[in-house]
Amino acid sequence: MTNRAAQVEAWLDERAEEMAQLLERLVAVDSENPPGRALRRCAQVLREAMDRLGLSPEIIDIVDAPGELDDPCVVRGTAGDGDKLVYFHGHFDVVPAQNRGQFTAVRRDGKIIGRGAADMKGGIVSMLYGAAAAHQLGLLGDGRIVVHLVCDEETGSVVGAGHLRAAQLIDPAALAMVTAEPSGGGIWNAARGAVSVRVDIRGREAHVGQANLGANAFQHMLHIARPVERYAAEMAERHTGFPMAADDARGTMVVVGGLSGGGSNFNVVPGSAFFTVDGRYNPEEDLEGELKRLTGLIEDAAREIGADVSVQTTQLQPSAGTEQDHPAAVALARVVGDVHGAPARFEMCAGILEIRWYAQLGIPSFGYGAGRLDVSHGPDEYVDEAAMRRCAAVYALYASDMLS
Repeated sequence: MTNRAAQVEAWLDERAEEMAQLLERLVAVDSENPPGRALRRCAQVLREAMDRLGLSPEIIDIVDAPGELDDPCVVRGTAGDGDKLVYFHGHFDVVPAQNRGQFTAVRRDGKIIGRGAADMKGGIVSMLYGAAAAHQLGLLGDGRIVVHLVCDEETGSVVGAGHLRAAQLIDPAALAMVTAEPSGGGIWNAARGAVSVRVDIRGREAHVGQANLGANAFQHMLHIARPVERYAAEMAERHTGFPMAADDARGTMVVVGGLSGGGSNFNVVPGSAFFTVDGRYNPEEDLEGELKRLTGLIEDAAREIGADVSVQTTQLQPSAGTEQDHPAAVALARVVGDVHGAPARFEMCAGILEIRWYAQLGIPSFGYGAGRLDVSHGPDEYVDEAAMRRCAAVYALYASDMLS
């Protein structure tokens, strides 16, 4: 281990209890999304912590935001004042809890257990202390870290990260971006894009005794869904070139009928029906082209039987990827290897990540965090305290490498 790495790890070890206590306070804020509650309260806890760490925080209000989020906002902070720039990015909303007890953090066997500990309030703690360590130890040279913490990643991130992009608060000249997603210590250098649609079918209601007078929207739905199911099977065989943790999931994944419904009663010909199609598309795919193809399949099937159908696009988010041999990726892998004492592994995230908002501007972007994906969103979600400190060291040393 280099002297610089030892210095950073010693600084963090001295603040291990502080880090754990901050995560406990963050877990206690029930910033569930949906529905998007307690966002301002969580932002205030983060602002106070960042102020104590010398990160010059501000809360950016987001007015006229779409949806039902409660007082949406972004927390922004800075370490250093040089021209070179690296972004640390995180989200403080969490998925709904299985029970209210998850908002009381439990420390046991070196772990902190609670909603959001892995995804990704523990990652935020690592980033804040990593940025503070780099700053206070004088490791940033002629550069700076800008921290962005957003409120709506779990419901698409259009309000938070989307606001940063729309307001031109992301500088395309940045050297790199890292988000503290629960990658289990691996490096997510790519993520899938998303296409989601809702298909509505309109029929005509009639009493079961005169079913011949109706138009059965459910039957029409079954006919329309069949080519979509064949499409999903085809896409699953189109594999990505990026490495993944699960080789059997390398194809584009499409779920047909995640939500579906219709009709008004058991003895009435259903006059309406709907189903959803949700896909996670590999970076090699043309999302606009696939959306057009998917919509065409649905409309062609409807025409075959004279069905009245409409297709609504509910999500269209691009994929993102940075090659392993990019200098920013090489530097991150080197630091991860030094801190963990083992070679870093690159993987593509199976879902979508907020790296896309930065990658669209040409910024090399990565997901890297201490949390584990296999426990995230679950009833026993946790983060390992030692891993949280190791990740904080990686963040500090990576910023130092990129900026000094």
